[in-house]
Amino acid sequence: DFRLQNIPDADGDPTLIHQLWVVLISNAIKFTSKKTHRIIEVGFTTDDESTIYMVKDNGAGFDMAYYNKLFSLFQQLHTLKEFEGSGVGLALAKQIVLKHKGRMWAEGIEGEGATFYFTWPGKS
Repeated sequence: DFRLQNIPDADGDPTLIHQLWVVLISNAIKFTSKKTHRIIEVGFTTDDESTIYMVKDNGAGFDMAYYNKLFSLFQQLHTLKEFEGSGVGLALAKQIVLKHKGRMWAEGIEGEGATFYFTWPGKS
């Protein structure tokens, strides 16, 4: 079940922005793959300074106690037996956001899902 808002465009390197969305949406698909009813939501909000984009899912989630490893290169919070991956995607995504002067963070509950947020300076 994909729930897609009509998100605003963002100024920046189009190739890197595309890669950012590929990482976040691919992760949502991967980590909901073991659920019977999968929900992935892509949306945004705005504040006075930036657009805040988000990708939310009801998948495997993660334990917030390990949050400091989430965006680190070659770090995975799930075993390869559970979910394939190299541990590069979220580190790359965060670097793309930082390069564009934004910030990135996440919230998760193990077994219930995760939400990844990133800001993009300036309103589109």
